[in-house]
Amino acid sequence: MKTLALIGTLLLSASAAAPDVRGDPIDLCDFSLTFEDSFDEMSISAWELNGKRWMAHTPWSGDFGDAAFADPGPGGPFSLRDGALQITASRDKTGRWRSGLIAAADASGKGVGTQYGYFEARMRFPPGPGTWPAFWLISLKPVSDKTPKVEIDAVEYYGHDDSSYQVAWHVWFEGKDQDKFNRGGGAKVSVPAGSLLDRYHDYGVRVEPDWTTFYLDRKSVARVPTPRELKTPLYPLVNLALGSGYPIDKTPDPSVLLVEYVRIYRDDPAGRSTRCPAKPQAATDRSPGN
Repeated sequence: MKTLALIGTLLLSASAAAPDVRGDPIDLCDFSLTFEDSFDEMSISAWELNGKRWMAHTPWSGDFGDAAFADPGPGGPFSLRDGALQITASRDKTGRWRSGLIAAADASGKGVGTQYGYFEARMRFPPGPGTWPAFWLISLKPVSDKTPKVEIDAVEYYGHDDSSYQVAWHVWFEGKDQDKFNRGGGAKVSVPAGSLLDRYHDYGVRVEPDWTTFYLDRKSVARVPTPRELKTPLYPLVNLALGSGYPIDKTPDPSVLLVEYVRIYRDDPAGRSTRCPAKPQAATDRSPGN
């Protein structure tokens, strides 16, 4: 997750032309569900998973944006209401913004994910300028592993523009001259103005060896080449950040991101017949005269 200025540059740098797949539906019969959190209970720890599903910071301790990501607990940014996780950005008593992030992995490399499959989150975004909610994926490996890290952003929404959102991919290197090797690409997805604010939507991304396809309400909106550096599973993160280079002086206080569920499906075409058995064809009346 970087500033919009960097992302805007990366969106122009996709390394290959992708076929136009807009509108194609995802067929979940080819996948098996390996992880689901419908947020019927709170399962978020602070800095290690410790048996929980999520932790409240990036494993590499990298806060971003103009609101600090806070720990769970009384007065924290996380709550459950009406079958959804609420992540709330608000000012504290000192006037500083605080908000929340959840990551399905910790610094040791423990967590849940898959290398190839389909990831999905059902969310409703908060209105107002300065909000920056996102659902994204990162390489599942220990922080001590300095091999390139792959990031795939299923959705990044910037509250000043309610008629679009961004999808993107990045490859992050570490060490000397790392900025010379970092690269990425993506696309801007146009939507009817305000349509992401008034109801829930499904934001998904399918990762395959050659292509990564992005989905809105299970219909494809963009496709990019899968980075060749993807050698490990990916795990999901969800956050409500603020800013990304845009002013937050008019950001509503509080602002609430609603998350109904997060799911991970792995590729499993062999199990298709079990999950989605073929329906028997209706018998044909072959009587004389028909």
